[in-house]
Amino acid sequence: MAILKVDTISGIGTEGPVFEGDIEFTSQNFLTLPKGDTTQRGRGRAVFFSGNDNTTPAADAIKNNIDFIQIQSMGNTVSFGDSINAKRRRAQAAGSSSTRGVNCGGFQPSSPSRVDIIEFITIATQSNSTDFGNLTTVASDVGTVSNGVRAVSAIGMDSDFTNRIDFFTIATTGNASDFGDVASGSFGAFAALESPTRGILAGGFNNTPSPTTVKDRIDFLTIATTGNTQDFGDLTDANYGTAGTSSNTRGIIFHGDAGSPAPISNIIEFITIASTGNGTDFGDATGPTGAIGNGGSATDTIKAVLLGGYGNDGSGTIVNSIDQVTIATTGNAIDFGDIDAGAGANKAGCSDSHGGLAE
Repeated sequence: MAILKVDTISGIGTEGPVFEGDIEFTSQNFLTLPKGDTTQRGRGRAVFFSGNDNTTPAADAIKNNIDFIQIQSMGNTVSFGDSINAKRRRAQAAGSSSTRGVNCGGFQPSSPSRVDIIEFITIATQSNSTDFGNLTTVASDVGTVSNGVRAVSAIGMDSDFTNRIDFFTIATTGNASDFGDVASGSFGAFAALESPTRGILAGGFNNTPSPTTVKDRIDFLTIATTGNTQDFGDLTDANYGTAGTSSNTRGIIFHGDAGSPAPISNIIEFITIASTGNGTDFGDATGPTGAIGNGGSATDTIKAVLLGGYGNDGSGTIVNSIDQVTIATTGNAIDFGDIDAGAGANKAGCSDSHGGLAE
């Protein structure tokens, strides 16, 4: 909390009401809000698309529900609406402007199993999603970054693992176009996060040919310019099914699966997006859960949240927990609430105030 500070040149006293964040009147009567203060802007809604739960048989576990939370207020998710297509694990990836969320690709219970669908929602309005257009190919294990104007989606898998990347303009419905390639190879199920200029893809796996190859590489791309990714650095260890989110400057990566026989990990690490270099330990998730393929992360640029995941006891059990961390610090996650509809994994998250939006 900080006191309203007024320049004595203006002739106004220095005492005044208390506000959240630093607010200051200058002699020119300018009002300056603190950077990243999404509470002052009335923002901080995160929306999460579909996913799967513990229902058997597996086809019945695939859900089309859309949920939301207000990141500033701890608690359980609330129903937002339904997706136009039921999708499943390691499937989809979401991005957003400050008003519109988009969700790309995914699995469905029927054949063909992968879809090329792009759907959208208006973040401030609870409703079902609407058709936006199509990716250049059917896709799953997707990672999407956005700067509020353009969304860039690394496909992950079409008929097999691929290194292709698509892009489209968020405000305009229509089909995606070719952006470039993931230079480090054909991988899927990676974390995706962004600043206003740069997109980051971290981790991933490829199981063709067998055995599964798990990736520790971090790649980056320039969102406004088409082209291939470049090497950024490495994670602290190889991981896939990772989930990522960010402020304008710092990226948070929730670990997933290190590959058999290693268990699902509860490690969290961070990077500085504007530089290049390896990931650094941030802390741990609240329990023995991983972010394997769920993509269920979002931010208001101050706090980051992770929804659901798989327990690392080897049972494949999906959990309903929501974790929260403060992006600018380091330390273990704290409990935020629960997924109200029950256990959930492989959700795709977006928000109206993520790191890709200019302050």
